[in-house]
Amino acid sequence: MVYARSASTTLGECCRNVVIVHLEHIRGKIKGAASLQLESQSQVKEGGALAFPLEDDDKIINGYECPRHSQPWQAFLTTNNKRWCGAVLINEWWLVSAAHCYKPPSTLTVHLGEHNLVEEEGTEQHIKVAKAINHPGYISWTADNDFMLIKLQRPVQFNEYIQPIQLASSCALAGSQCLVSGWGNLKISEVQYPDVLQCLQVPILSDATCRQAYKNQITSNMFCAGFMEGGRDSCQGDSGGPLVCDGVLQGVVSWGDECAKANAPGVYAKVCNYNAWVEEIIGKN
Repeated sequence: MVYARSASTTLGECCRNVVIVHLEHIRGKIKGAASLQLESQSQVKEGGALAFPLEDDDKIINGYECPRHSQPWQAFLTTNNKRWCGAVLINEWWLVSAAHCYKPPSTLTVHLGEHNLVEEEGTEQHIKVAKAINHPGYISWTADNDFMLIKLQRPVQFNEYIQPIQLASSCALAGSQCLVSGWGNLKISEVQYPDVLQCLQVPILSDATCRQAYKNQITSNMFCAGFMEGGRDSCQGDSGGPLVCDGVLQGVVSWGDECAKANAPGVYAKVCNYNAWVEEIIGKN
């Protein structure tokens, strides 16, 4: 099942004609954040899933309200004033997100210091994007290297509500307890959006379990976290958001098979693989 939802918008530039082929066990969870209308049925190949963000559909399934401003690195992106994807602050100028969330920088705004999206809390900062740089190894049809750097037009002003997080320098072990966060639909089979940031504790799964769940689709730049019995998960729209273990960023929400489905845990970009590239890009820009 392709996990798209009806809306009046059409596929964006990042997503036109992007199809994951031969993914017989994936039925549509690239975890983006916008409700999109397919331009034609020919975009979907049998046994495949579209790789696109889904607007206004970011989910933490069966999580809980995060303590207010407990995730001060949490950000979200809007494109042309529509909510798009999650992102993570790593210093005063730069954030990371998922490569499949790419949009032309001139259309993107980063929102920080948010908790309740329907209240003006006085803690928010909204900053336009200067650059969005996908990892050169990103392959849209496999979601390998689903990792993007975002540079702001002006620096963030740090305070108790907005702080960066350190990138993991070593990879987390299987069994590590981590926290994923985002805003969005609270239900698996219906729509119920929360106003406040949602959190969920998830364990990192072994590579063997991850590969068993997704056969030949897991690369060395991915790992799984979640519950094999299903019921709790991140989902569309949490794309680009943080998975934090022991106070460092270990994962970026990437993809999976539907939402909170048994034997189909969430898949994350492995942050510990990207330190050298991040240093190189920041040094040059």
